[in-house]
Amino acid sequence: MDKEIVRTRFAPSPTGFMHVGNLRSALYTYYFARQHNGAFILRIEDTDVERYVEGAVETILKTLELAGIDYDEGPGKEGDVGPYYQSQRKPLYKKYAEELIAKGSAYYCFCSKERLESLKDEHGNVRYDRHCWHLSKEEIERKLANNEPYVIRQKMPDEGIVQFNDLIYGLIEVDAKELEDQVLLKSDFYPTYNFANVVDDHLMGITHVMRGNEYLSSTPKYNLLYQAFGWDVPEYIHLPQIMRDETHKLSKRYGDAHFEDFIKKGYLPHAIVNYISLLGWAPKDNQEKFTMKELIERFSIDGLKKSGSIFDIKKLQWFNFEYLKEVSAEEYFNYLLPFLKEIKADASTEWYQNMCILLRERLTYGAEAKTLYDNFFKEIDLKAMSSEVVDFLKEEGVFKTIETLYQQFQTLSVWNEETIIQTIKEVGKALSVKGKMLYMPCRVASTGEMHGPDLGKLLQLLSKEVVIGRMEKLLHMMKVW
Repeated sequence: MDKEIVRTRFAPSPTGFMHVGNLRSALYTYYFARQHNGAFILRIEDTDVERYVEGAVETILKTLELAGIDYDEGPGKEGDVGPYYQSQRKPLYKKYAEELIAKGSAYYCFCSKERLESLKDEHGNVRYDRHCWHLSKEEIERKLANNEPYVIRQKMPDEGIVQFNDLIYGLIEVDAKELEDQVLLKSDFYPTYNFANVVDDHLMGITHVMRGNEYLSSTPKYNLLYQAFGWDVPEYIHLPQIMRDETHKLSKRYGDAHFEDFIKKGYLPHAIVNYISLLGWAPKDNQEKFTMKELIERFSIDGLKKSGSIFDIKKLQWFNFEYLKEVSAEEYFNYLLPFLKEIKADASTEWYQNMCILLRERLTYGAEAKTLYDNFFKEIDLKAMSSEVVDFLKEEGVFKTIETLYQQFQTLSVWNEETIIQTIKEVGKALSVKGKMLYMPCRVASTGEMHGPDLGKLLQLLSKEVVIGRMEKLLHMMKVW
């Protein structure tokens, strides 16, 4: 492959947040371009006016920046084949659609919405019957002169097999009879998605097209357009779906997996990039953690799978936890502080710092701080304690240990991790208890749980008043057992 001629593109529609499936397509396309010393182009496909969302272009640009994707040409980086917004290329599409009419590969269609509705079958599907293909030249000219609204449709072959080769799925063949005469140019002169893609990919010199495998069935229509114009057909690389489960793919419609949502929840951008890069591609040595440089170097078409990959949120959390372990204490504090302020807006810097230390060994993503806080600091419901906890509290010596801790904690004038642990040890010596029978009664009496994070840090953050109050309530209840 000539490394100098590779040109790829990412062409998102500004219809909302970027779905992780779209981001993965961008990443693979970016890796491929960089790997072959080629160009990576960003094109904004904003011709679907009804679905356009204000601010979505800014979201796309921000997402690419956070993901570490730098494009060579596109908005703000004008090259020789712009503009890079399809809405600004509108006159081109009409010109090329009319060229196809002249070649006999497309035709004007004046059918009304009502007539098209009448073509519905028993399942509600419409297949156009080529009514306007049979209009005479004089009739077409009369309708155009009367400014009757029209669309331009692609004329499909009447018979034969349309085929193409995909670099993942191999030879794909479709019977021409299955292909409907699709609309290329709408009545407002905006192009349809399929037509604009072909025109722009050709004019921008795109050599390799990477996209989801849901486009496999429509690619023959693309290729017929290339052939009608006499243009070179790009190489196709159709990517497997990212699935929500065994039978459902991730979908924007159901609010699944938007990149920005993960960022807001405290997932690190590169953790997301690393994880979704492995959804559909597998390195030969099963390595999991990669830098961006390594992803570019190691990515290969040979490693792409045909079958879909299930998005596993637990695996993403593992990646995020692994990357969080690598940041400094200061970076971790700055990362977690916004989430801690949502829990407790008026706490001291020391409290926030201690919370960071407490959570660091357990927290997998930022927003989880609220869940962990609720678990660690929740009010104890004495009546709802598990049978395991109740059985432990009834063991010999546990009441005495809690009672003594309660008494000694009240005498502390300084409440911090050091004085708390020292007091626990002194009680252990006085009562000749240690290990589980010393620390677990303290934990259960303070949190209602038998297991949890570092006890000294946790009790310091709970506060002296809360710990003593909880112990007092529990002792009252244990006295009547």
